[in-house]
Amino acid sequence: MYVPGDRPERVTKALGSGADVVVIDLEDAVAPDRKEYARAATAERLADPQPVPVHVRVNALDGPWAALDLKTLATLRGLSALRLPKITSPAEIVEVAEATTTSVTGPVTDAVTGSMSGPVTGSLADSVSDSATGSMTTGSVPGSATPSPAAGSLSGSVTAAGRPGGHPAPHTPTAAAGSRTPPLYALLESALGIEHAYAIATAHPALRGISLGEADLRADLGVSDDRGLDWPRSRVVLAARAARLPPPPQSVHPDTRDLAGLAATCAHGRALGFLGRAALHPRQLPVIERAYLPTEEEIERARTVVDASGRTRGAQSLPDGTFVDEAVLRSARRTLSLADRG
Repeated sequence: MYVPGDRPERVTKALGSGADVVVIDLEDAVAPDRKEYARAATAERLADPQPVPVHVRVNALDGPWAALDLKTLATLRGLSALRLPKITSPAEIVEVAEATTTSVTGPVTDAVTGSMSGPVTGSLADSVSDSATGSMTTGSVPGSATPSPAAGSLSGSVTAAGRPGGHPAPHTPTAAAGSRTPPLYALLESALGIEHAYAIATAHPALRGISLGEADLRADLGVSDDRGLDWPRSRVVLAARAARLPPPPQSVHPDTRDLAGLAATCAHGRALGFLGRAALHPRQLPVIERAYLPTEEEIERARTVVDASGRTRGAQSLPDGTFVDEAVLRSARRTLSLADRG
């Protein structure tokens, strides 16, 4: 669930709302004259571990605030991940990853990723690199709850596996690795970002997920009908799957009182392959959860498929004539896994 970074009291409420992940927003939700206060308030809160995973959406990388956002927040104990808005190229992911990689000593036990080798370069890196010095380079490393991919509900149901294209799966470095990079999530909010979706998704091992920012994308494309976003939505779902990232969460439903519309669009998003959804208000969370958890009928059918596979190896037909192979079995197991999560 997204919460404005300059409203600490709302962040406190969000942490107890039942959302799987709380996203403190330093970007669109905060006015320019409140940016410094929002950053300072967020840093103060994240100095210590939080009861649920907390991600921070930093300001746009090409603006005046992002470098200080990254420098201030990247090593804090309460930070589970950084969300990067308006990403258009894989180079931006690499630059942020290198800029936020810090040297460490001693064993690392929290869920983090390794860094790419080579020197820290680029404007963001130059601004942030000195954050690796000082008290944060002692024997213990700032820890956080295991990051999960969505900002609203059902965010931790699927985990990332190995990566194609030579990029390893996210891993926990040992002392020998000697570095820590916070998990990163990319928001694709423009036509250019959509065109580069797969390249962005495989840009760096620290990249844990991609998702859409539909308000900006709608404006960029000049789309007035919601159906005009279905191709970009499917593109992001496909890119995430091809990169072996978790299914992306849906973008927010902006009308926090339109729960019927929220339910309908969640059903559509689920049909497109999304898993979970970002929220703006606690009242949206139960609707999102109901929409993405399997129904009793789906659970019963999944159990039938799994039970049948346990009796006979290989492809087979169910009593109703449905053909069952390994792909159908994987889908059934995924359904049961989601049901257990509920």
